[in-house]
Amino acid sequence: MVMSSTLIAALLLITFVLFIVYILKGGNLMIGFFVMAIVWSIIGLIPFNVAIQKVFAEPATNYAPTIIYIVFGSWFGRVLVSSGIAPAISEATNKVSSKQPLLAAMLIALVTSFIFVSAYGVGSVIAIGVILLPIMLSIGVPRDLATAVFSMSIGAPMYINVVLYNQIKGFFPKATYDAHYLKFGMIAMVVQIMAVIIFLFLFRKKIDPNNAEKNLEAIGAGVHDEKAMDRIPKIAYIIPIVPVLMNMLFQWDAIPALTLASLIAILLTGHMKSYKGFVDFMNDTIKQAVSDIAGLVMFLMALAMFTSAASMNAEQFKPLFEAILPESHLVLALALGILAPLALFRGPVHVWGAGAATAAVLSGTGLFTDAFLLPLLYVPTLMAVSVDITQSWNVWALDYMKVQSKDFMKYGVPVMWIVSIINELLVFKFFG
Repeated sequence: MVMSSTLIAALLLITFVLFIVYILKGGNLMIGFFVMAIVWSIIGLIPFNVAIQKVFAEPATNYAPTIIYIVFGSWFGRVLVSSGIAPAISEATNKVSSKQPLLAAMLIALVTSFIFVSAYGVGSVIAIGVILLPIMLSIGVPRDLATAVFSMSIGAPMYINVVLYNQIKGFFPKATYDAHYLKFGMIAMVVQIMAVIIFLFLFRKKIDPNNAEKNLEAIGAGVHDEKAMDRIPKIAYIIPIVPVLMNMLFQWDAIPALTLASLIAILLTGHMKSYKGFVDFMNDTIKQAVSDIAGLVMFLMALAMFTSAASMNAEQFKPLFEAILPESHLVLALALGILAPLALFRGPVHVWGAGAATAAVLSGTGLFTDAFLLPLLYVPTLMAVSVDITQSWNVWALDYMKVQSKDFMKYGVPVMWIVSIINELLVFKFFG
Protein backbone atom coordinates (compact mmCIF):
# COMPACT_ATOMS: atom_id res chain seq x y z
CA MET A 1 0.00 0.00 0.00
CA VAL A 2 2.88 2.37 0.86
CA MET A 3 4.61 1.60 -2.43
CA SER A 4 1.33 2.13 -4.26
CA SER A 5 0.81 5.55 -2.63
CA THR A 6 4.43 6.53 -3.34
CA LEU A 7 4.08 5.54 -6.98
CA ILE A 8 0.84 7.50 -7.31
CA ALA A 9 2.41 10.61 -5.76
CA ALA A 10 5.43 10.30 -8.08
CA LEU A 11 3.23 10.00 -11.18
CA LEU A 12 1.12 12.96 -10.06
CA LEU A 13 4.26 15.06 -9.61
CA ILE A 14 5.65 14.05 -13.00
CA THR A 15 2.41 15.06 -14.75
CA PHE A 16 2.36 18.25 -12.69
CA VAL A 17 5.84 19.16 -13.97
CA LEU A 18 4.81 18.29 -17.53
CA PHE A 19 1.77 20.54 -17.10
CA ILE A 20 3.99 23.44 -15.99
CA VAL A 21 6.23 22.92 -19.04
CA TYR A 22 3.14 22.84 -21.27
CA ILE A 23 1.95 26.18 -19.83
CA LEU A 24 5.37 27.81 -20.09
CA LYS A 25 5.49 26.82 -23.74
CA GLY A 26 2.23 28.69 -24.33
CA GLY A 27 -0.21 25.79 -24.15
CA ASN A 28 -3.95 26.46 -23.95
CA LEU A 29 -4.88 26.63 -20.25
CA MET A 30 -8.47 25.49 -20.69
CA ILE A 31 -7.46 22.35 -22.56
CA GLY A 32 -4.56 21.79 -20.16
CA PHE A 33 -6.76 21.88 -17.06
CA PHE A 34 -9.38 19.60 -18.61
CA VAL A 35 -6.78 17.03 -19.65
CA MET A 36 -5.12 17.23 -16.22
CA ALA A 37 -8.48 16.59 -14.54
CA ILE A 38 -8.78 13.39 -16.58
CA VAL A 39 -5.15 12.33 -16.04
CA TRP A 40 -5.21 12.93 -12.28
CA SER A 41 -8.51 11.06 -11.98
CA ILE A 42 -6.92 8.06 -13.69
CA ILE A 43 -3.59 8.19 -11.82
CA GLY A 44 -5.34 8.79 -8.49
CA LEU A 45 -7.47 5.68 -9.06
CA ILE A 46 -10.68 7.66 -8.60
CA PRO A 47 -13.58 5.31 -9.46
CA PHE A 48 -15.15 6.11 -12.82
CA ASN A 49 -18.63 6.99 -11.55
CA VAL A 50 -17.16 9.08 -8.72
CA ALA A 51 -14.96 10.99 -11.19
CA ILE A 52 -17.90 11.67 -13.50
CA GLN A 53 -19.94 13.10 -10.63
CA LYS A 54 -17.35 14.67 -8.31
CA VAL A 55 -14.71 15.83 -10.82
CA PHE A 56 -16.69 16.77 -13.92
CA ALA A 57 -20.34 17.37 -12.96
CA GLU A 58 -20.55 18.90 -9.48
CA PRO A 59 -17.59 21.31 -9.79
CA ALA A 60 -19.10 22.85 -12.92
CA THR A 61 -22.60 23.22 -11.45
CA ASN A 62 -21.28 24.41 -8.09
CA TYR A 63 -19.21 27.08 -9.87
CA ALA A 64 -22.32 28.69 -11.35
CA PRO A 65 -22.68 31.34 -8.57
CA THR A 66 -19.13 32.57 -9.19
CA ILE A 67 -19.81 32.86 -12.92
CA ILE A 68 -22.86 34.99 -12.16
CA TYR A 69 -20.66 37.40 -10.19
CA ILE A 70 -18.24 37.59 -13.12
CA VAL A 71 -21.09 38.25 -15.58
CA PHE A 72 -22.48 41.11 -13.50
CA GLY A 73 -19.00 42.54 -12.95
CA SER A 74 -18.24 42.40 -16.65
CA TRP A 75 -21.56 44.09 -17.43
CA PHE A 76 -20.84 46.90 -14.98
CA GLY A 77 -17.44 47.45 -16.58
CA ARG A 78 -19.01 47.60 -20.01
CA VAL A 79 -21.68 50.07 -18.76
CA LEU A 80 -18.95 52.35 -17.38
CA VAL A 81 -17.25 52.42 -20.77
CA SER A 82 -20.29 52.56 -23.08
CA SER A 83 -22.14 55.16 -21.00
CA GLY A 84 -19.16 57.50 -21.28
CA ILE A 85 -18.46 57.64 -17.53
CA ALA A 86 -15.04 55.98 -17.68
CA PRO A 87 -13.90 58.03 -20.72
CA ALA A 88 -15.20 61.22 -19.04
CA ILE A 89 -13.25 60.51 -15.85
CA SER A 90 -10.19 59.86 -17.98
CA GLU A 91 -10.56 63.02 -20.03
CA ALA A 92 -11.03 65.10 -16.88
CA THR A 93 -7.46 64.30 -15.92
CA ASN A 94 -6.30 66.15 -19.03
CA LYS A 95 -7.51 69.42 -17.51
CA VAL A 96 -4.43 69.54 -15.31
CA SER A 97 -2.07 72.23 -16.56
CA SER A 98 0.71 71.12 -18.88
CA LYS A 99 2.97 73.12 -16.58
CA GLN A 100 2.52 70.34 -14.01
CA PRO A 101 3.20 67.15 -16.01
CA LEU A 102 4.35 65.14 -12.98
CA LEU A 103 1.16 65.97 -11.09
CA ALA A 104 -0.88 65.15 -14.19
CA ALA A 105 0.85 61.76 -14.60
CA MET A 106 0.21 60.93 -10.94
CA LEU A 107 -3.43 61.93 -11.33
CA ILE A 108 -3.78 59.68 -14.37
CA ALA A 109 -2.39 56.75 -12.36
CA LEU A 110 -4.93 57.43 -9.59
CA VAL A 111 -7.80 57.75 -12.07
CA THR A 112 -6.83 54.48 -13.74
CA SER A 113 -6.88 52.68 -10.40
CA PHE A 114 -10.17 54.34 -9.48
CA ILE A 115 -11.87 53.10 -12.66
CA PHE A 116 -10.68 49.52 -12.25
CA VAL A 117 -11.88 49.16 -8.68
CA SER A 118 -14.99 47.71 -10.33
CA ALA A 119 -14.35 47.66 -14.09
CA TYR A 120 -12.65 44.57 -15.46
CA GLY A 121 -11.61 42.88 -18.67
CA VAL A 122 -9.37 43.45 -21.65
CA GLY A 123 -12.22 45.27 -23.45
CA SER A 124 -12.47 47.83 -20.67
CA VAL A 125 -8.68 48.20 -20.51
CA ILE A 126 -8.48 48.91 -24.22
CA ALA A 127 -11.38 51.38 -24.09
CA ILE A 128 -9.72 53.31 -21.25
CA GLY A 129 -6.18 52.85 -22.55
CA VAL A 130 -6.83 54.54 -25.88
CA ILE A 131 -7.89 57.61 -23.90
CA LEU A 132 -5.47 57.70 -20.97
CA LEU A 133 -2.26 56.55 -22.65
CA PRO A 134 -2.27 59.35 -25.26
CA ILE A 135 -2.97 61.84 -22.46
CA MET A 136 0.18 60.63 -20.67
CA LEU A 137 2.17 60.96 -23.87
CA SER A 138 0.78 64.45 -24.46
CA ILE A 139 2.25 65.67 -21.17
CA GLY A 140 5.66 64.24 -22.05
CA VAL A 141 5.74 60.82 -20.33
CA PRO A 142 7.91 58.42 -22.41
CA ARG A 143 6.06 55.49 -23.98
CA ASP A 144 7.76 52.75 -21.95
CA LEU A 145 7.31 54.64 -18.67
CA ALA A 146 3.66 55.42 -19.47
CA THR A 147 2.91 51.78 -20.30
CA ALA A 148 4.41 50.55 -17.03
CA VAL A 149 2.52 53.16 -15.00
CA PHE A 150 -0.78 52.35 -16.72
CA SER A 151 -0.39 48.59 -16.25
CA MET A 152 0.63 48.79 -12.59
CA SER A 153 -2.22 51.22 -11.93
CA ILE A 154 -4.68 48.66 -13.29
CA GLY A 155 -3.15 45.92 -11.15
CA ALA A 156 -3.44 47.85 -7.87
CA PRO A 157 -7.26 47.87 -7.50
CA MET A 158 -7.48 44.20 -8.48
CA TYR A 159 -6.98 43.45 -4.77
CA ILE A 160 -10.58 44.58 -4.20
CA ASN A 161 -12.04 44.04 -7.68
CA VAL A 162 -14.90 41.65 -6.99
CA VAL A 163 -14.74 40.08 -10.47
CA LEU A 164 -11.11 39.00 -10.19
CA TYR A 165 -11.53 38.04 -6.53
CA ASN A 166 -14.29 35.62 -7.45
CA GLN A 167 -12.07 34.08 -10.09
CA ILE A 168 -9.27 33.29 -7.63
CA LYS A 169 -11.84 32.12 -5.09
CA GLY A 170 -12.32 29.10 -7.36
CA PHE A 171 -9.07 27.78 -5.85
CA PHE A 172 -9.99 28.71 -2.28
CA PRO A 173 -13.78 28.31 -1.95
CA LYS A 174 -13.83 28.83 1.84
CA ALA A 175 -12.31 32.33 1.60
CA THR A 176 -14.78 35.22 1.85
CA TYR A 177 -14.90 38.72 0.41
CA ASP A 178 -15.81 40.31 3.72
CA ALA A 179 -14.92 43.44 5.70
CA HIS A 180 -11.73 41.85 7.04
CA TYR A 181 -10.50 40.97 3.55
CA LEU A 182 -11.50 44.40 2.24
CA LYS A 183 -9.34 46.10 4.88
CA PHE A 184 -6.36 44.06 3.70
CA GLY A 185 -7.24 44.59 0.03
CA MET A 186 -7.53 48.35 0.36
CA ILE A 187 -4.24 48.70 2.21
CA ALA A 188 -2.49 46.42 -0.32
CA MET A 189 -4.01 48.49 -3.14
CA VAL A 190 -2.75 51.72 -1.56
CA VAL A 191 0.74 50.20 -1.19
CA GLN A 192 0.85 49.49 -4.92
CA ILE A 193 -0.60 52.87 -5.90
CA MET A 194 1.91 54.67 -3.66
CA ALA A 195 4.71 52.62 -5.24
CA VAL A 196 3.56 53.84 -8.67
CA ILE A 197 3.47 57.45 -7.44
CA ILE A 198 6.99 57.15 -5.96
CA PHE A 199 8.15 55.45 -9.17
CA LEU A 200 6.88 58.40 -11.21
CA PHE A 201 8.57 60.86 -8.87
CA LEU A 202 11.91 59.06 -9.13
CA PHE A 203 11.75 59.12 -12.95
CA ARG A 204 10.27 62.63 -13.22
CA LYS A 205 13.29 63.89 -15.19
CA LYS A 206 12.32 61.57 -18.04
CA ILE A 207 9.04 63.45 -18.47
CA ASP A 208 9.68 65.87 -21.34
CA PRO A 209 6.76 67.69 -23.03
CA ASN A 210 9.04 68.41 -26.00
CA ASN A 211 8.83 64.72 -26.96
CA ALA A 212 5.04 64.60 -26.76
CA GLU A 213 4.33 65.09 -30.48
CA LYS A 214 6.86 62.45 -31.53
CA ASN A 215 5.45 59.87 -29.11
CA LEU A 216 1.86 60.60 -30.12
CA GLU A 217 2.76 60.19 -33.79
CA ALA A 218 4.44 56.85 -33.00
CA ILE A 219 1.17 55.36 -31.75
CA GLY A 220 -1.16 57.19 -34.13
CA ALA A 221 -3.27 58.56 -31.26
CA GLY A 222 -6.68 59.80 -32.27
CA VAL A 223 -8.75 62.75 -31.07
CA HIS A 224 -11.55 62.16 -28.58
CA ASP A 225 -14.95 63.79 -28.53
CA GLU A 226 -14.52 66.18 -25.62
CA LYS A 227 -18.05 67.60 -26.05
CA ALA A 228 -19.46 64.13 -25.54
CA MET A 229 -17.36 63.83 -22.39
CA ASP A 230 -18.74 67.14 -21.11
CA ARG A 231 -22.29 65.75 -21.25
CA ILE A 232 -21.50 63.34 -18.43
CA PRO A 233 -22.63 64.85 -15.08
CA LYS A 234 -19.84 65.15 -12.55
CA ILE A 235 -21.86 63.21 -9.95
CA ALA A 236 -21.48 60.16 -12.21
CA TYR A 237 -17.75 60.14 -11.53
CA ILE A 238 -18.31 58.36 -8.21
CA ILE A 239 -20.11 55.41 -9.84
CA PRO A 240 -17.02 53.10 -9.99
CA ILE A 241 -16.81 52.93 -6.20
CA VAL A 242 -20.56 52.46 -5.55
CA PRO A 243 -20.39 48.61 -5.46
CA VAL A 244 -17.52 48.67 -2.96
CA LEU A 245 -19.29 51.26 -0.79
CA MET A 246 -22.52 49.24 -0.74
CA ASN A 247 -20.55 46.22 0.44
CA MET A 248 -18.63 48.14 3.10
CA LEU A 249 -21.48 50.26 4.47
CA PHE A 250 -24.47 47.94 4.14
CA GLN A 251 -22.89 44.49 3.60
CA TRP A 252 -24.65 44.16 0.25
CA ASP A 253 -23.79 41.20 -1.92
CA ALA A 254 -21.86 42.07 -5.10
CA ILE A 255 -24.74 41.25 -7.48
CA PRO A 256 -27.28 43.80 -6.15
CA ALA A 257 -24.46 46.30 -5.60
CA LEU A 258 -23.23 45.98 -9.20
CA THR A 259 -26.81 46.05 -10.53
CA LEU A 260 -27.64 49.22 -8.59
CA ALA A 261 -24.43 50.92 -9.75
CA SER A 262 -25.13 49.94 -13.38
CA LEU A 263 -28.70 51.28 -13.26
CA ILE A 264 -27.58 54.54 -11.65
CA ALA A 265 -24.91 54.92 -14.34
CA ILE A 266 -27.46 54.35 -17.09
CA LEU A 267 -29.86 56.85 -15.49
CA LEU A 268 -27.29 59.61 -14.90
CA THR A 269 -25.90 59.42 -18.44
CA GLY A 270 -29.30 59.82 -20.11
CA HIS A 271 -29.78 56.29 -21.40
CA MET A 272 -33.12 55.98 -19.59
CA LYS A 273 -34.78 58.89 -21.39
CA SER A 274 -36.87 56.46 -23.41
CA TYR A 275 -37.89 52.88 -22.73
CA LYS A 276 -36.58 51.73 -26.11
CA GLY A 277 -33.27 53.51 -25.62
CA PHE A 278 -32.86 51.95 -22.18
CA VAL A 279 -33.62 48.45 -23.44
CA ASP A 280 -31.32 48.83 -26.46
CA PHE A 281 -28.45 50.14 -24.32
CA MET A 282 -28.93 47.39 -21.74
CA ASN A 283 -29.08 44.66 -24.39
CA ASP A 284 -26.01 45.96 -26.20
CA THR A 285 -23.89 46.21 -23.06
CA ILE A 286 -25.00 42.79 -21.80
CA LYS A 287 -24.14 41.15 -25.14
CA GLN A 288 -20.71 42.78 -25.17
CA ALA A 289 -20.10 41.93 -21.50
CA VAL A 290 -20.96 38.24 -21.94
CA SER A 291 -18.89 38.09 -25.12
CA ASP A 292 -15.93 39.58 -23.22
CA ILE A 293 -15.94 36.72 -20.70
CA ALA A 294 -17.13 33.76 -22.81
CA GLY A 295 -13.66 32.19 -23.05
CA LEU A 296 -12.97 32.96 -19.39
CA VAL A 297 -16.11 31.08 -18.27
CA MET A 298 -15.07 27.87 -20.06
CA PHE A 299 -11.55 28.24 -18.69
CA LEU A 300 -12.91 28.53 -15.15
CA MET A 301 -15.10 25.45 -15.65
CA ALA A 302 -12.03 23.42 -16.64
CA LEU A 303 -10.15 24.90 -13.69
CA ALA A 304 -12.93 23.85 -11.28
CA MET A 305 -12.72 20.28 -12.61
CA PHE A 306 -8.97 20.12 -12.14
CA THR A 307 -9.24 21.70 -8.68
CA SER A 308 -11.64 18.94 -7.66
CA ALA A 309 -9.33 16.23 -9.00
CA ALA A 310 -6.39 17.84 -7.19
CA SER A 311 -8.35 18.00 -3.94
CA MET A 312 -9.28 14.32 -4.20
CA ASN A 313 -5.57 13.53 -4.64
CA ALA A 314 -4.39 15.95 -1.98
CA GLU A 315 -3.73 13.21 0.59
CA GLN A 316 -1.04 11.82 -1.72
CA PHE A 317 0.88 15.12 -1.48
CA LYS A 318 0.30 15.90 2.18
CA PRO A 319 3.45 14.12 3.49
CA LEU A 320 5.58 15.95 0.90
CA PHE A 321 4.16 19.37 1.70
CA GLU A 322 4.40 18.72 5.43
CA ALA A 323 8.09 17.97 4.92
CA ILE A 324 9.02 20.97 2.75
CA LEU A 325 6.61 23.75 3.75
CA PRO A 326 7.48 25.93 6.74
CA GLU A 327 4.95 25.79 9.56
CA SER A 328 5.40 29.49 10.21
CA HIS A 329 2.92 31.70 8.37
CA LEU A 330 5.47 34.54 8.48
CA VAL A 331 8.22 32.48 6.85
CA LEU A 332 5.84 31.27 4.13
CA ALA A 333 4.57 34.81 3.45
CA LEU A 334 8.13 36.17 3.21
CA ALA A 335 9.14 33.30 0.94
CA LEU A 336 6.25 34.05 -1.43
CA GLY A 337 7.21 37.72 -1.46
CA ILE A 338 10.82 36.95 -2.30
CA LEU A 339 9.79 34.36 -4.90
CA ALA A 340 7.09 36.59 -6.42
CA PRO A 341 8.95 36.98 -9.77
CA LEU A 342 8.29 33.25 -10.30
CA ALA A 343 4.75 34.35 -11.15
CA LEU A 344 6.06 35.91 -14.37
CA PHE A 345 5.55 34.01 -17.63
CA ARG A 346 2.72 32.01 -16.00
CA GLY A 347 5.16 30.49 -13.52
CA PRO A 348 4.59 28.25 -10.47
CA VAL A 349 3.14 30.96 -8.19
CA HIS A 350 0.78 32.49 -10.76
CA VAL A 351 -2.65 30.96 -10.12
CA TRP A 352 -3.74 31.54 -13.73
CA GLY A 353 -0.64 29.74 -14.91
CA ALA A 354 1.47 26.90 -13.59
CA GLY A 355 0.59 28.04 -10.07
CA ALA A 356 -2.97 26.78 -10.59
CA ALA A 357 -1.82 23.31 -9.71
CA THR A 358 0.16 24.66 -6.75
CA ALA A 359 -2.91 26.49 -5.45
CA ALA A 360 -5.25 23.55 -5.94
CA VAL A 361 -2.94 21.10 -4.19
CA LEU A 362 -2.10 23.51 -1.34
CA SER A 363 -5.77 24.17 -0.68
CA GLY A 364 -6.56 20.47 -0.78
CA THR A 365 -3.93 19.50 1.81
CA GLY A 366 -5.66 21.47 4.56
CA LEU A 367 -2.32 22.61 6.03
CA PHE A 368 -3.36 26.27 5.83
CA THR A 369 -6.74 28.00 5.74
CA ASP A 370 -8.21 29.24 2.47
CA ALA A 371 -8.49 32.71 4.05
CA PHE A 372 -4.67 32.77 4.33
CA LEU A 373 -3.81 30.98 1.08
CA LEU A 374 -5.94 33.20 -1.16
CA PRO A 375 -4.14 36.50 -0.43
CA LEU A 376 -0.83 34.62 -0.08
CA LEU A 377 -0.96 33.56 -3.74
CA TYR A 378 -2.96 36.58 -4.90
CA VAL A 379 0.00 38.91 -4.20
CA PRO A 380 2.48 37.29 -6.65
CA THR A 381 -0.34 36.68 -9.11
CA LEU A 382 -1.14 40.40 -9.12
CA MET A 383 2.53 41.12 -9.72
CA ALA A 384 2.15 39.13 -12.93
CA VAL A 385 -1.17 40.79 -13.78
CA SER A 386 0.59 44.14 -13.40
CA VAL A 387 3.84 43.57 -15.31
CA ASP A 388 3.80 40.19 -17.05
CA ILE A 389 3.95 40.25 -20.85
CA THR A 390 1.68 37.18 -21.03
CA GLN A 391 -1.21 39.17 -19.50
CA SER A 392 -3.65 39.91 -22.32
CA TRP A 393 -4.09 43.64 -21.71
CA ASN A 394 -0.35 44.12 -21.18
CA VAL A 395 0.23 42.52 -24.58
CA TRP A 396 -2.25 44.97 -26.09
CA ALA A 397 -0.62 47.96 -24.32
CA LEU A 398 2.86 47.02 -25.55
CA ASP A 399 1.61 46.72 -29.11
CA TYR A 400 -0.43 49.93 -28.96
CA MET A 401 2.40 51.96 -27.41
CA LYS A 402 5.12 50.42 -29.62
CA VAL A 403 7.16 49.44 -26.56
CA GLN A 404 9.65 46.56 -26.27
CA SER A 405 8.82 44.01 -23.58
CA LYS A 406 12.29 44.32 -21.98
CA ASP A 407 11.86 48.10 -21.62
CA PHE A 408 8.45 47.59 -20.03
CA MET A 409 9.66 44.92 -17.59
CA LYS A 410 12.82 46.75 -16.52
CA TYR A 411 10.57 49.44 -15.05
CA GLY A 412 7.74 47.30 -13.73
CA VAL A 413 9.38 44.20 -12.25
CA PRO A 414 11.57 45.91 -9.59
CA VAL A 415 8.64 48.06 -8.41
CA MET A 416 6.25 45.11 -8.20
CA TRP A 417 8.82 42.91 -6.48
CA ILE A 418 9.09 45.44 -3.63
CA VAL A 419 5.30 45.79 -3.53
CA SER A 420 4.92 42.00 -3.35
CA ILE A 421 7.24 41.66 -0.34
CA ILE A 422 5.43 44.46 1.52
CA ASN A 423 2.00 43.04 0.73
CA GLU A 424 2.99 39.52 1.75
CA LEU A 425 3.90 40.95 5.16
CA LEU A 426 0.41 42.46 5.21
CA VAL A 427 -0.98 39.00 4.42
CA PHE A 428 0.75 37.67 7.53
CA LYS A 429 -0.50 40.59 9.64
CA PHE A 430 -4.12 40.14 8.57
CA PHE A 431 -4.40 36.38 8.07
CA GLY A 432 -1.35 34.75 9.70
